[in-house]
Amino acid sequence: MKKHILALVLVSITVLLAAQPSPNCYRLYLADKNNNSYSIDNPSAFLSERALAKRARFNIAITEQDLPITPQYKQQIRSVDANIRLLAESKWMNTVTIYCPDSTRLPQILALSFVDSILPVASYDETLMSAQLAPEAEIPYQEPIVINHDTIIPYDYGSGYAQIAVHNGHLLHNEGFRGEGMLIAVFDAGWYGLDQISEFSPLFTNGQMLGTRDLIPFRNNVFVGHSHGTLVTSTMSMLQEGTLVGTAPEASYFFIRSEEPASEQLIEEDFWAYAAEIADSIGADVINSSLGYCGFPDFPQAEMTYEQVDGVWSIASRAATILGQKGVVVCVSAGNEGDNEWYHIGHPADAFDILAVAAVGIDSVVAGFSSRGPSYDGRIKPDVASVGVNTYCFYPEWAGPELPDYYFGWLGTASGTSLAGPVLAGMCACLWQALPAASSQQIMQFVRENGSCANNPNNEIGYGIPDFYAAYNSHVANPTYRPLSIEVYPNPCTNQLFINNSKQDIVSVQLFATNGNLVKQLSKTNSWQVSIPMNDLPAGLYLGQVRLQNGETQYFKVVKQ
Repeated sequence: MKKHILALVLVSITVLLAAQPSPNCYRLYLADKNNNSYSIDNPSAFLSERALAKRARFNIAITEQDLPITPQYKQQIRSVDANIRLLAESKWMNTVTIYCPDSTRLPQILALSFVDSILPVASYDETLMSAQLAPEAEIPYQEPIVINHDTIIPYDYGSGYAQIAVHNGHLLHNEGFRGEGMLIAVFDAGWYGLDQISEFSPLFTNGQMLGTRDLIPFRNNVFVGHSHGTLVTSTMSMLQEGTLVGTAPEASYFFIRSEEPASEQLIEEDFWAYAAEIADSIGADVINSSLGYCGFPDFPQAEMTYEQVDGVWSIASRAATILGQKGVVVCVSAGNEGDNEWYHIGHPADAFDILAVAAVGIDSVVAGFSSRGPSYDGRIKPDVASVGVNTYCFYPEWAGPELPDYYFGWLGTASGTSLAGPVLAGMCACLWQALPAASSQQIMQFVRENGSCANNPNNEIGYGIPDFYAAYNSHVANPTYRPLSIEVYPNPCTNQLFINNSKQDIVSVQLFATNGNLVKQLSKTNSWQVSIPMNDLPAGLYLGQVRLQNGETQYFKVVKQ
């Protein structure tokens, strides 16, 4: 069996050498975890106290799957050649990913009794790989903080109002659920300047920044190299009232670079799986991954097909599924392939038991670029949708050589499912804070059930745009909450909007633009029906507030065409 697999590997390498750079990074599939110095009887050796508490809380068993790779196996692999480096590992898949510049060493590696097979995954620049980098100066991990509020004061969301209000997230925030005590792990390509920009300083001064890991071998500082993670994180973490407030401004964060921004190779799926296991081990509650894979242009020997988008083929997708089953709410971007030849979601959006997030505008219209489903095996994908068109976020900027250590941030917009994913991930953290007895699987199901098209899901936005306030109120005994009793029609509307309430009179109606400005107000109507002229308003999404005779307030959203 092994010799047959080795022959296939060596033949593929020989053929590829003629046209493409020779692979020098390989995924080793191991046969077992025998002779392991770790034991499931002593899980504190490989899982944090927070992770163990979560396993106990939700009755998630610790099994052999959770045991780290057998240490002596890794040592034996290294001993084959002094130039071999271990780049990634997956205890869940029992794989080790190595850099091995001398391919003639592969037969010797495969001859090891515990190695089942070898798969080429990348060709890395040997000059970069040989560089001796200083270890990353990690922020020491600590437990997430809980902020005790004496009173809850509504935020001035600034430009971020619409992308939160489309989920009724502002109402969940007003109940006091803003992410306190929740840990969000973010997988991305880099957080350029985030540690220097003043608008992000509350993360550090408040103790919300819990740590970083850089998995890319020739990089050693997540705060340089790429700015994508900075934009992504700002949609969740930012707390600059009047400018931008994110969806989970009081959550704690941990950054993991699993993406090499300069290339696209199969090995990045190995890094993604490695990041998933790190997130599990530190006890993360939610992960956001604005990363996805539907091809590997810098390693074309790993050509992808739609048939592989089945939740099983990819190591990253399998890891995402396991992560979702081990007590983590997994939010991944659906991808930006909807208007090109690929069209479909990729990895790990095809995973089971996760939330793959499509992009819509604040008008609830799906973006043309947002990747479509279904998964190849026919499951509804994406799962849900959030604002990924002109999403407000913070960009980093270097001040220049005159001030080499100074960075500043500026408010702008960006589009992509990369932005939709974190907007939703932050709201998931707030919802789980509000419903702590629910499991990760239940939280994700609550999100789906409260989507705008939950009764008729589709392969553009899945179960739709979730209403997080409704999800919260559906699962708590809240005597002040009642299901929406008003009728709002037509929606979308053009010239006139009607609001009915057959049970009691409507006292007042207020209509707000997405920037929070009051655009219409009707007071002392004392009628069961009101009409609002809309022909003088520009097209877009509007948020309404209706006060009823008994003092109850109800909220609605309407689109003006």
